[in-house]
Amino acid sequence: MGIIIYRRNGVNSHDHLNTMKPFSTACERNQSHILAALQPVLADRKNVLEIASGTGQHAVFFGENLPHLTWQTSELVQNHAGIAMWLAEAQLPNVLLPVVLDIHVDPWPNITADAIFNANMAHIVSWAGVVRMFAGIGQTLKAGGVLCLYGPFNYAGKFTSASNAEFDVWLKSRDELSGIRDFEAIDQLAQAQGFELMRDVAMPSNNRLLVWSKHDITPV
Repeated sequence: MGIIIYRRNGVNSHDHLNTMKPFSTACERNQSHILAALQPVLADRKNVLEIASGTGQHAVFFGENLPHLTWQTSELVQNHAGIAMWLAEAQLPNVLLPVVLDIHVDPWPNITADAIFNANMAHIVSWAGVVRMFAGIGQTLKAGGVLCLYGPFNYAGKFTSASNAEFDVWLKSRDELSGIRDFEAIDQLAQAQGFELMRDVAMPSNNRLLVWSKHDITPV
């Protein structure tokens, strides 16, 4: 998820939180690499739902560089104000204000999406949360749509780098239910929702971009 700090948002007043725009150094560092991997996948898409938009930086950057898309942000309600600051500053007609989306709460917003994007969430929430997220994605994503999931993953139960192993220790020190997930377990959740893996793209800093397509008919 990265460390979030706050920057002034063009307001000449004392530095209160409600005048400060959230900023993630991780978003700034990785967004150009993610964009390059997303461009061919989203070239023929129209509507993207971003699950957990965080600060809003990714939405602004991707929305600006993928103007053919309508980019729907989403977050827990307490994070909406920060996202709104980014959107107000960018003034992009194709990036929409966030809807309330909590992966643990049904029903999800009634949104039409032929693509769903999420970055750096599977290792932050509990495994039960990951299961709930895929169930919600299965209900929300249109047939023929694509799911794009970015973050670190293990393969065959092993870390792909020493830094990922260290990161996993840090995650579990904050929340013992969190941690870097096994690709195979994630792919099983995707398959259960009628998804087929299209791409597994190596990204900088030992991350991956996983892309699935949804079958026209979801298995019963």
